[in-house]
Amino acid sequence: MKDSLKSGLTYKFQYLVPDDKTVPFLYPEAPELQRMPKVLATGFMVGLFEWTCIQAVNPHIDWPDEQTVGISINLNHLAATPPGLTVTVSVTLKEVDGRRLVFTIVADDGIDKISEGTHERFIIDAAKFNRKVAEKANKGAAS
Repeated sequence: MKDSLKSGLTYKFQYLVPDDKTVPFLYPEAPELQRMPKVLATGFMVGLFEWTCIQAVNPHIDWPDEQTVGISINLNHLAATPPGLTVTVSVTLKEVDGRRLVFTIVADDGIDKISEGTHERFIIDAAKFNRKVAEKANKGAAS
């Protein structure tokens, strides 16, 4: 982690919503979702917010040896966004507590505010994290 990682850091990211980030594409094997409207899926929206926070932080950590993982999310989904609209995600790093990072997030689609809330991420040592995940996978395969 670099000294430049401080609360107050802001970052904006814009994303043109494609058809394949709508609800029917979230779990293609779910027949219920296939009948849902083609609007930005909440699950994809959350992923977009994580991606934005990652982009905001990466210049301030020793990427890729250090990475961040999501540990908490508290968001609402206020308005539907059809494909073809551009979502603007604005994040502010509100708190740095050791390796725990707390962001506020606001997003709009150029017409409506679509979400606001908070997201927490944790800075990890990627090699150590991946070793632990591999150990867990091996234990699961042995069961």
